[in-house]
Amino acid sequence: MEAPPPAPSSPFAVEAAPFAWSFPVDAAIKALKFGRKLYYAPALAELLGETCRRLPDDIDAVLPVPLHWRRRVFRGFNQAEEIARPVARQLGVPLVRNVARCKSTSFQSGLSARQRAVNLRGAFAVRGAMRWQHVLIVDDIITTGTTVRQVAAVLASAGVNRVSALAVARA
Repeated sequence: MEAPPPAPSSPFAVEAAPFAWSFPVDAAIKALKFGRKLYYAPALAELLGETCRRLPDDIDAVLPVPLHWRRRVFRGFNQAEEIARPVARQLGVPLVRNVARCKSTSFQSGLSARQRAVNLRGAFAVRGAMRWQHVLIVDDIITTGTTVRQVAAVLASAGVNRVSALAVARA
């Protein structure tokens, strides 16, 4: 089964988030992210299994949405990376980490679409060479899509030909 085509204005080859931001998925993501319940990450990644099987075959790398180093130290982990690691294994491609969140930003939750865009302007940068041609960005939730679009823009500027986005849920 082929993945659905992207929306006309989308920068993504595929953009998928198979679950709505509702119970029990929202509770599991919040427990992972804010309650440090890391055991939810493999379960959430497993929920992405069917969606992963429908992704294009030419994906050659998985990139978790990066956290700023301060937030990563505070939280102790990157929830997107914890979900992305098993996704990369399932797809048989490397997990790459050479995009950095170089600007510490406010939390996105509670911000409007316009405020999110301003908040994330200039927040991401590629560190080193991007030798991959089709990168799958993985995050826990897509709300307005601002975060994954910002990451996609820096990947495109670094020479990545195709970008897709995958999240557990969409708000």
